[in-house]
Amino acid sequence: MGTPEPNTGLERLYREAGWTLRQFAQEVNRIGTERGTPLKYREPSVHQWLKGHMPNEDVRPLILEALARKLCRPVTHSEAGFPPPPAEESRGLPGTVEGLLDLGRQGMNPSRRSVLGVALFSVALTVPNWPDVVGRMESVQKGEAQRIGMPDVQSVIAMTERLSDIDDQFGGRTARPMAAAYMVNTVAPYLSADAPDNVRKAMMAAASDLSYLTGYMAVDEGIHGMAQRYYLKALELAGASEDHLTYCTTLRGMSVQAVDLGHGAEALRLADAAAAASPQAGPRMRAFLAGQQAHSAAQEGNSRTALQRIKEAEVAMDKAESQSKTFGSYNPSSLAYHVGQVRYELGDVKGSIELLKESDRLRPSTFRRTSIRYLSMLAERQLEVGHLESACETWGRVLDIYPLVQSGHCDRSIAAMHSRIRPFLKNHTARDLFERARLVTPPRLLVHRT
Repeated sequence: MGTPEPNTGLERLYREAGWTLRQFAQEVNRIGTERGTPLKYREPSVHQWLKGHMPNEDVRPLILEALARKLCRPVTHSEAGFPPPPAEESRGLPGTVEGLLDLGRQGMNPSRRSVLGVALFSVALTVPNWPDVVGRMESVQKGEAQRIGMPDVQSVIAMTERLSDIDDQFGGRTARPMAAAYMVNTVAPYLSADAPDNVRKAMMAAASDLSYLTGYMAVDEGIHGMAQRYYLKALELAGASEDHLTYCTTLRGMSVQAVDLGHGAEALRLADAAAAASPQAGPRMRAFLAGQQAHSAAQEGNSRTALQRIKEAEVAMDKAESQSKTFGSYNPSSLAYHVGQVRYELGDVKGSIELLKESDRLRPSTFRRTSIRYLSMLAERQLEVGHLESACETWGRVLDIYPLVQSGHCDRSIAAMHSRIRPFLKNHTARDLFERARLVTPPRLLVHRT
């Protein structure tokens, strides 16, 4: 074999990104870790790619994603000098019902998590605007299997509420396979059944809400690429059923996913899109959207916008709480969390600690997973300002709840706790916490410990 020709396309993108060889390798490795397949590329590998040696097929999407994140635009295989992907990966998204069936069947078996984890979170994902999806009834095809009515719609709504309760209490690893099986065995057939137009619209709205919830559960497990696919299906179904609320809720959820992964610019774009698409939203939804905009803007270092949006969120929440018989998942505890995140992103660590304490005080005890995540965050920040005893006390509360939850988010919080407390094991309180934690931590989370 002769010497390969230099990859001028990849070289051009590399120059545009302004990276060093080391930075390029680090970004690819970071995305591999995010996907659940840690990599250890270094400068020589990148040098070889630029000289024309073709990266492994499963690494090419990671390289494209790294460049897309840096350049803030999609990057194609051909642009980077790579051969086109296999045909089955380049067909585009399948139809709405077919796509839900594919997603559901992939997710019904929790033992396939290692396979699901290869899905890649993409900042270059094309998100449809409301005018592009509204009223698209042709996205769901009628079948002759059965005829459905409003009682069937109500059953899907009720089941989604129960699944959401299970998710809140026990985590996504428990609830998501159940949701996937329900989607495949019940909801997808309903979507293909014969029904009056009003029933069909209502069923698509109910399916949209379930698809959003299942995507949220996938985020909890760390299966971010699959979560994005569920979110896209939720957007399609929300548009087909003209369900503005679920459309905006889904965009907001996509923004939360992005900001938690550290993609502030993408999170702000999605939060702004959700706010722009919801001019008739009630005060509680406006508070949630403004709070999410504030967190995203703060992560980007835009303090003026962040503080303005937080003020809007506080005003909207005051209106929501003053109305009788109002309800919703965004509550004063959620707002306190957002204010705390803005404080932290803008450098006020102590202020964020007080807000996280306030969020904990206001949070319903049934939200176990949220409690574990945010108490863990509180402990990390208490340790950051040197309050070791307080951090250990907070982590002790986390350990009280952790055995009750099956959650990827919570697993990652516990793994982080082990790493952060290890340097302080000469302290009696820290040592007691560490020993107690070992009793409830799954061995797979300790494989890298000694």
